[in-house]
Amino acid sequence: MAVLKVIEVLANSDKSWEDAAQKALAQANKSVQNIRSVYINEQSCTVRDGKIESYRVNTKITFEVK
Repeated sequence: MAVLKVIEVLANSDKSWEDAAQKALAQANKSVQNIRSVYINEQSCTVRDGKIESYRVNTKITFEVK
């Protein structure tokens, strides 16, 4: 039986939600091993002058504890 933990990571990007999710994963990878999945809990963006300025994601990252 595996023991799994979930952490919440917020990230943003000026390119896309996918890029923001990649940044969240990259940041988690710095301190967490055995990552199993990334769940996008929430997406949002900021707008300036009628254009999207940045994309934001709230992710839940699941990893196995050994």
